[in-house]
Amino acid sequence: MNKHELIDLMTGVKSSKKTYYTELKKTVDQLKKKNMQLEIMNDITKNMNMEIDIQEILRNVIEKLKQLITFDDSHFVILYEEEPALLHICPNGHCELEMDPKNLLHPFQEFSSALKEKQPIQVEVSQLSDFPEKDRLLSLEIESLLLVPLYGKSKKIGIWTFGRKKKKTWHEAELEFLEQLSNQLALTLENAKLYKEVLHSKQEWEDTFKAVEDMIIVFDHKGTVYQSNDSARGFSNLVPLIEKSQNLIHDTFSFNKPGFQEILLQHDTILEMHAYPIQNKEHQVYGVIAYYKNVTERRQMEVQLLHAGKLGAIGEMAAGIAHELNSPLTAILGNSQILLRKISQDNPDYMLLDDIKICGDRCRQIVKSLLTFSRQDEYRFHYYSINEAIHQVLNLLKYQLGKKQISLHLSLQEDLPFIKGSRPQIEQIIINLLLNAKDALDESSQTEKSISITTYSENKFMVVQVTDNGTGIEQERLPFIFHPFHTTKDREKGTGLGLSVSLGIAKDHGGKIDVLSTPGHGSTFFLRLPLLTEEERG
Repeated sequence: MNKHELIDLMTGVKSSKKTYYTELKKTVDQLKKKNMQLEIMNDITKNMNMEIDIQEILRNVIEKLKQLITFDDSHFVILYEEEPALLHICPNGHCELEMDPKNLLHPFQEFSSALKEKQPIQVEVSQLSDFPEKDRLLSLEIESLLLVPLYGKSKKIGIWTFGRKKKKTWHEAELEFLEQLSNQLALTLENAKLYKEVLHSKQEWEDTFKAVEDMIIVFDHKGTVYQSNDSARGFSNLVPLIEKSQNLIHDTFSFNKPGFQEILLQHDTILEMHAYPIQNKEHQVYGVIAYYKNVTERRQMEVQLLHAGKLGAIGEMAAGIAHELNSPLTAILGNSQILLRKISQDNPDYMLLDDIKICGDRCRQIVKSLLTFSRQDEYRFHYYSINEAIHQVLNLLKYQLGKKQISLHLSLQEDLPFIKGSRPQIEQIIINLLLNAKDALDESSQTEKSISITTYSENKFMVVQVTDNGTGIEQERLPFIFHPFHTTKDREKGTGLGLSVSLGIAKDHGGKIDVLSTPGHGSTFFLRLPLLTEEERG
């Protein structure tokens, strides 16, 4: 032993160094252990407020926990719909994480005790009552089981078990850490469940939102679209629809009340719009849900039903009037003809009797037209002359036009072929066009009021052209004149159905109605009906 070694031995320096390094190593080990604990806690905590993979978290926790605490088996018994279920089994750190519904259990005594006590309890595996994993644990020579309760913010979650092959006492520090870890894990599991429920509800709402066939659009406070369903995104007239929705959106924001309006778009599309305010907890409106339903077909059907009822009533009345007039007309015409045969043309009364006969013939023609009109609901297609149909209409309306001092000009092409259709229905179109022309002339300041009717063939169509020199139609109104109930007339003059019904009849015949108009100068309507095909002519 040299001099320095002897001095160290006598002063105790060597012993102090050994103790120092031992304590230092112990402190380092404790710090490593503490860091590992913090790392495990952090793995759980950082995922509390996001969509998490519980399986991955548990796998990481189990692997790291085995470096801190000695255990040979671990699993979870989770309350599933208020019944305990064997949810996660992690023998030797290898987790079987799929829940099998067959594993739903009845509560066993130790499970209930751990949850009731709200603190870890240690039991011998051989003494377990009816725990389904008992045989498996005994086969692995697991002798003791630590049951750590899992409690969330508002309710119990389940228990976390740790098995050991030897009956080794759990240190207080281990139990304290496992309690902290279990509490944090319980909160994470509870948040994960709540998040999945919210996500599921959100997905259900989105699926419903997308599946609705009608259009749904959500607007912000600026009237900007920030969400819409597939039906809305696929709508061809979406831009003009949004533009025409802005006033109601603004009113819904301003008054915090649901609103309704009807929107007319191109191609005779009619939409019903319902707007509902979206409120926060303070009842402040931060958005508007707009629900759009296409009611075009429904409105057309309503118009057809209304028109059918109206025509039925008018037809019944016309038939009644015609039959009532037939009897006196027969007497008038018969007596006038008898008297005309008895006197010579030189007799001063001859002209008077002749006028009576002429007027009687005219009345008989009107009665005949009324009877024809009353039978138009038959809607049967036949071959007919369009010019004859026009003359039939004029027998009904010539007196009304003459009374208004409206001159009538006819330019009917004589060699026009027959066409196929319901003549009474086509006559109804011509009546509507002439009555509209008469009403336009009533409002006109023209000194010479006139209506001209022209017929000709053009590009496989028979054309009936009705022109007046009345007030004309403003350009902005032209797209809407064929919409049901669209009218500028007084209530007693019309319901806005004439042109809508006329267009429907024309379409049923494979035709169409076009219009040209200049405000202050008049309008021209073109009724186009298809000519017969070669097969039909043959």
